[in-house]
Amino acid sequence: MLTLAWTYLKIGMIFFGGGYVLIPLLQHLLVEQYKWLTLREFLDGVAISQLTPGPLAMLATFTGVRIGGFAGGLIATICIFLPCILLMLIVGRYYGRLKEIDLISLTMDYILPAVVGLVASAAWSLGTTLGSIREWITLIAAFCIFRWTKINPMIMILGSAMLGMLV
Repeated sequence: MLTLAWTYLKIGMIFFGGGYVLIPLLQHLLVEQYKWLTLREFLDGVAISQLTPGPLAMLATFTGVRIGGFAGGLIATICIFLPCILLMLIVGRYYGRLKEIDLISLTMDYILPAVVGLVASAAWSLGTTLGSIREWITLIAAFCIFRWTKINPMIMILGSAMLGMLV
């Protein structure tokens, strides 16, 4: 439980940008390093967490429950949110002053391309788990729908779930 708490405290310290940038890190820690989840369980957790507010943060709850029951889920969830809550309490108070500092502005300018690269890496890693032609067709359809329409992603996720139940 201490390893679980420490792992999610560390993840919580760098958890920004909606969390998608952390998919490669989460996959490495949860699947490869600690072996708390299989790759398929990890993907299931990512998919399930999309149905909740704060999607990838809920992956912490999913993992915690898988390895430590209710207590594990509670510890992982608290630990992933604690650093950002504390940071927002501090930054929120001084935001007006911080946004005027050139060093912070320049730092954010260089973080953005790195975030895009991490998201692309995560997409690549997750794509390697697709095996059937149906999964690839679903991926391509979801990408096209999301890219060229204004359909809510939740509708796509629920539609894919219903399609999966029917097929």
